[in-house]
Amino acid sequence: MAPPTTLNLFEQQQSNRRKSRWLVALFLLFFLWLGLGGDLAVYLYTQDLVDPAGQALYRHRFPWAGTVLGLFALVLTFDVLRNGGKRVVKQVGANPLVYAKTDQERQLLNVVEEMSVASGLPMPSVYIVPDADPNAFVSGTKPGEAHLAVTSGLLELLNRDELQAVVAHEMGHVKNEDTKLMTLIAGLGGSILLIRDLMIRTTFHSGRLGGGRSGGSGRNGKGGNPLALVVLVVWLLSWILAPIIVRLMAMAVSRSREYFADAMAAQFTRNPAALAEALAKIEGHHAPTTSISQGIAHLCIVDPTGRLSNRKEGRLADLFATHPPMAIRVSRLRAMAFQSVSSA
Repeated sequence: MAPPTTLNLFEQQQSNRRKSRWLVALFLLFFLWLGLGGDLAVYLYTQDLVDPAGQALYRHRFPWAGTVLGLFALVLTFDVLRNGGKRVVKQVGANPLVYAKTDQERQLLNVVEEMSVASGLPMPSVYIVPDADPNAFVSGTKPGEAHLAVTSGLLELLNRDELQAVVAHEMGHVKNEDTKLMTLIAGLGGSILLIRDLMIRTTFHSGRLGGGRSGGSGRNGKGGNPLALVVLVVWLLSWILAPIIVRLMAMAVSRSREYFADAMAAQFTRNPAALAEALAKIEGHHAPTTSISQGIAHLCIVDPTGRLSNRKEGRLADLFATHPPMAIRVSRLRAMAFQSVSSA
């Protein structure tokens, strides 16, 4: 896969804005289906339901589930747009770095300030994640409200130039407006999974409570509406497959953007070799993450879950990997460094 260097910064930002709008629209539609699908199944099931005396029983007329989930999705979207960045750093247990107490912390703040100037962006809030796995990410939905987090393992592993290159990569995401899109996926996708788990537990609990009940209702001489069963199966599958659907959304937006952020980092630092060495060190470091979950892996400079699909190219990898193969990223950065030396 070729990096998206054929797009200039303005085109990349416009593309990200469009995709952010589409993502929100798809999320709202998916949420509506998760509610309305259940309403439709119950409506089809109850439309000809009668008791033994032939009297009509409950008819499900109003889409209560769809209405509730639709309103919840709207509120959730506004909340993620407003507070999504803060929630991500809180989720990983990151500690805000306001006043430096160690040489490493002073160096980090100095590097972030330098890269803010180089990128022409406001300085983000800085956080340290107490995790030995070397990694970094940036979250937030506005350039002026970005939250940059690095792990303690990253500070231990990299020298100043390499740390500067990693920070520049994350500032590149902010500049390209990738951060808003990826934060939306982390916040909205995580909410879908949370509601799915709550629904499964509620359904299981209700089934245990009502498992021994028997009723005398009938269907007015009919064997039931087969369409109700079809809708119910599709609806249940949507809930079951929600984690895969959320991951596919993350894959669709994060993989190619890493190439562009690498190129932006080389532009900000004038030192592509430093990022190449940083990525090579991070890739070769073996410390399983203790803080970063799969739901926000697409935000990181490298995938903390270590998926094998991240080491491959092709359509299958594009669907299931959060990041491009590290070997390709490193080789391209080293090629940039060679070209810079050759043209000097």
